Amino acid sequence: MTQLEEARNGIITEAMKQVSDYEDVSADEIRQRVADGSVVIPKNINHAFTAMGVGKGLKTKINANIGTSPSHFDIKEELGKLDVAVSAGADAVMDLSTGGDLDRILKSIIRHSPVMIGTVPIYKTISRVMAEGRPCADVTENEIFDEIEQQAKLGVDFITVHCGITRDSIDVLKKSNRLMGIVSRGGSLLAEWIVKNNAENPLYEKYDRLLDIVREYDVTLSLGDGLRPGTIFDAEDGAQITEMITLGQLAKRAKAAGVQVMIEGPGHVPLNRIAGDMKMQKRICGGAPYYVLGPLPTDIAAGYDHITSAIGGAIAAANGADFLCYVTPAEHLTLPSVEDVREGVIASKIAAHIGDLEKGIQSAWERDRKMSDARNRFDWKTMFDVCIDPEKARKMRQGSEDKDRDVCTMCGDLCALKTHSRAFGDDEMI
Repeated sequence: MTQLEEARNGIITEAMKQVSDYEDVSADEIRQRVADGSVVIPKNINHAFTAMGVGKGLKTKINANIGTSPSHFDIKEELGKLDVAVSAGADAVMDLSTGGDLDRILKSIIRHSPVMIGTVPIYKTISRVMAEGRPCADVTENEIFDEIEQQAKLGVDFITVHCGITRDSIDVLKKSNRLMGIVSRGGSLLAEWIVKNNAENPLYEKYDRLLDIVREYDVTLSLGDGLRPGTIFDAEDGAQITEMITLGQLAKRAKAAGVQVMIEGPGHVPLNRIAGDMKMQKRICGGAPYYVLGPLPTDIAAGYDHITSAIGGAIAAANGADFLCYVTPAEHLTLPSVEDVREGVIASKIAAHIGDLEKGIQSAWERDRKMSDARNRFDWKTMFDVCIDPEKARKMRQGSEDKDRDVCTMCGDLCALKTHSRAFGDDEMI
């Protein structure tokens, strides 16, 4: 049985206990949230690792995308990215490889990973078809479903499937006045298949077949936002909303079939619309966990989009987003390096923590209080241990001329805390 089915039967699984321990939430409360679909535990029956939960009342989780391209594929480099992502605090990693020996790459990543692994199976399917010299439209529905089943057998914990790209949603897209069209790689591939074949999306039309496959291995469905906005000017247009409504309906069907499901979201969204977008998705999709890319509230920060994403991600997490997909400095420009991966994870961790403070996650508040207390006492060790990136903090401190004194180089002997202590005494407060 899946985690969802076990939860509905009143059974607390080992994975639920692991989530309970990490979140400091009772195991039965975790079970209840899994049962009602507001929490998912992406954990394939064939993948051994410590489970993490995603959803209502839990810490905001972080995903890091890695993977090769047709022009650059080095499995050692990808495994290095995986290690860096995990060490920096990623809760999940998605393999989005499209170049090289795709089977070997995925198997290696699953075997090497101590966290949940996600994929977008259509990438691998179409990459193989194109490597054979066949057009995208030539792929068969059996090839699509066979690849999903193969990845499920290998141990993939969650898969992005663009089931909301349908003939109807494409018609809405055609009538829209979008500045940019489809910016989702998987979404565009399926849209091309639909248009060229004048047929319905197999992932939508044969949705029950998909549910049967993932239910067998307890793979969590991540219903992809193939019509997400790729610019702030296209946010919340008819195409995006049409797809979201479809995803809400499909999420309901998945839960009824005992399949865990979460929903993917935008994308590029103006700052003043992010909070509303999060709440709208929760209403339309029945409270299913929300997995968002960014969001990015401006389009012009090339080279710094990890910062843009952190700004949007903090607002998103504070307003209900459960899972943040990181964005690296290389976004929109090139394949991320190992260092880009690290920077992207750290930026998303900052956003997630800010969101958790706003969600009232007690452990987040305790962590900030511990940092403030340590700063007040010049307890450098605790400061380094508590901060999001201890490695960078220690390195910067070691490079300071005042590294052996209880001051920072910025203030030195003019330290405000020391002045306060002289003026009011150690036990006094202003």
